[in-house]
This record gives sequence, structure tokens and C-alpha cells, in this order.
Amino acid sequence: MRSIRKMSDGGWKNSAKAWIADMGEQGDYGRRYVLDAPMIARLRRLNGGRALDVGCGEGRFCRILRAEGFDPVGLDPTVELLEAARARGPGGTYVEGRAEDLAFADASFDLVVSCLSLIDIEAADRAIAEMARVLKPGGTLLIANLTSFSSARAKDGWQTNLLGRRTHFAIDHYLAVRAKWEEWRGIRIINWHRPLKDYMQWFLAQGLVLTHFDEPAPTGGDPSRADRYRRAPWYVIMEWRKP
Repeated sequence: MRSIRKMSDGGWKNSAKAWIADMGEQGDYGRRYVLDAPMIARLRRLNGGRALDVGCGEGRFCRILRAEGFDPVGLDPTVELLEAARARGPGGTYVEGRAEDLAFADASFDLVVSCLSLIDIEAADRAIAEMARVLKPGGTLLIANLTSFSSARAKDGWQTNLLGRRTHFAIDHYLAVRAKWEEWRGIRIINWHRPLKDYMQWFLAQGLVLTHFDEPAPTGGDPSRADRYRRAPWYVIMEWRKP
């Protein structure tokens, strides 16, 4: 088996085709029924402007940004995903690059978004510093990420009794930073677990001010899937302002 260290792209190149198929046009359950509504609500509190989507993937959130009146630039290190983004969003601006070394001048964007991309980045502290650097004073950094509870799950998280009913959600080694392979529906990528304190300290070290925090609940879709998201939070949304 190839080691995590040797897979510098986190498995994204080999998983791009399966990821594009899995997302479709509407996104997976978590994006469509848990994240979209609260993320769009935060966008509507802003006044548009130039936006950077860090880890844009196949471009879904860039298309949301454009629909909400922003002028978005999508950035991703995986060429195959950028090609899909350009095909699905003709006229959009998509560039190849890494979050840890953004090729933009200081104070270039009114809004910087990281929607489920920090978990993919080994040097997330450097990525956060770069996102803060390219943000204009008074600008907003909007983050959606896996909760550290979900990324610290033991095995698959949910524990069952002899009848096969889910009894509780188990986590383990919460404070231990680690990378692990995640596999589903033909996708195989590396995710990083870190305790929430690491993220909070990295944002605060940039002088950013936390203006919103949420662990969103589902708002529709399959009731059995919604129940799992209500019993154990899966995502966190944070909004930070650059003074």
C-alpha cells in the first residue's frame, strides 16, 4: 500500500472522476441538506465582491458564490477537478494552486472561503495564514469543516447493539493529530484530524475576529440520514473577520 507521505496529492488525482460523479450538480447529502442553507445565509449578509474559493474542487461552491452576486476565483491543486469546474461553469475563473502558497497579492479578496478543504491540507496552519494574507482588511473568511469530533471517530464512529441499532457515536485519541485514508463510492483520499483548539489558535494567531460559529443541523432529505447528523454533529461553520 502506498504510504500517506508518498501521496502528496492526498489521493485526489486518482479519485477525481469518482468525486465528480458523486457530487453531480446538486452535491452530496451533507452539502445539499446540511451546509448549503447556513453557508448561503452567511453570504447574503455580505455585500458581494471578489471571492476566493480555496479547494474549489469541481466548482460547486464557486457557482453558488456567483449566483449570490460574488465574483469568484476557484483554486485547487487537482487539474482533473479544475477541468470539470470549467466545463460546469463556463466563464468562471479557475486556477491551479495550493492553499499553503497562494499566488495572489496581499489584500486581494473581500471574501475567502474554505468549504471542506482544511481537512485535506497537511500544513493547514500555513494555509490559514495565506488565506488571511490575501483577505482585505474588513473582509470575511468563511470556513466549513468537519467537526473535530467527527474526524476523531473510532472506526466508523457509530456503535451498534446486538440488534443492529445505533447506540452512540464513539471518538478516540481526540488530541492526537493524524492523517487517515477515507474511502467511499470509489473515492479514496486522505483526511487530517486535528483538535478544534489547533484550528482556533491558528485563526487567532492571524489577528482574526470570530463573528459566527455554528454546528448546523440537517434541513431535509432522507429522514434516516438526517437523524444521524442530528445525533452527532458532523460539520462546523466559522466566520472570521479581518480587522
